[in-house]
Amino acid sequence: MGRRAGKGGIEVKGLRSEKKNMETTNHQALIVDQFSKQAIAFSTAKTIADATAHQLLIDAVGAGPDDTVLDVACGGGNVVCAFAGIVRHATGIDMTPAMLDHARAMARERKLDNVSWDQGQATALPYADGAFIIVVTRFSFHHFIDPLAVLREMVRVCAPGGRVLVADMHTSTDPAKGAEFNRMEGLRDPSHVRALPVAELEALFPAAGLPEAKIRFYELRDELENLLGRSFPNPGDGDRIREIFRSSARDDRLGIPVRLEGSHVNYVYPVAVLAATRP
Repeated sequence: MGRRAGKGGIEVKGLRSEKKNMETTNHQALIVDQFSKQAIAFSTAKTIADATAHQLLIDAVGAGPDDTVLDVACGGGNVVCAFAGIVRHATGIDMTPAMLDHARAMARERKLDNVSWDQGQATALPYADGAFIIVVTRFSFHHFIDPLAVLREMVRVCAPGGRVLVADMHTSTDPAKGAEFNRMEGLRDPSHVRALPVAELEALFPAAGLPEAKIRFYELRDELENLLGRSFPNPGDGDRIREIFRSSARDDRLGIPVRLEGSHVNYVYPVAVLAATRP
């Protein structure tokens, strides 16, 4: 006969659950802190506001005038506003009030009347099953403790026959380089959890009940000081990041293109765009 779990086992399970909930709460507070500071600088950065990149997302899901769109972790609203020019209605949800304030201001400036904004968690979207035809998220998965849980929520609120899209930077297939890239990103943005290699991003789709994703790629190209100018690392970590990038220009420790031009450090972050149709 099997042994029955005693009171001690229940207590240990409860403590683990409580610890996990505390870690999630603390991490969410860290995200809100970081992106409250970054709201304007992040949303207006040329790499984030790039219209060509927005069009790639629109094309990847074949957005049209009858579609409704949800952008999960919408940030300052760039993607929502881009889709709003194509679709019937676009909704953005984010947990950071400062980001949503910027998103509303952008929509007003562009005179968009087919957008709406909600504050909420990506792991518990406040929408009915199948509420949207297209569900997207960009540059968010590396901030999630459990990206699969988020993708499953995205699938839940996507209508059958609708499209789900995830766009995020990806790491080298070399585990050591991937780990170094994530260590650097954690210094640059303390709310960073882990950027994934493409194979791991791909594997999330069948795990969430989706067919194999179709993948497109593009690149974020910029100069390091621009990146640091819209980041809020802890005191002293900015210089550590500069040294990591300069070292990577010699030994490729980050697994991304880095080029030195005099005092300037130019870099490329590779981005994968994965899209699939919900069965």
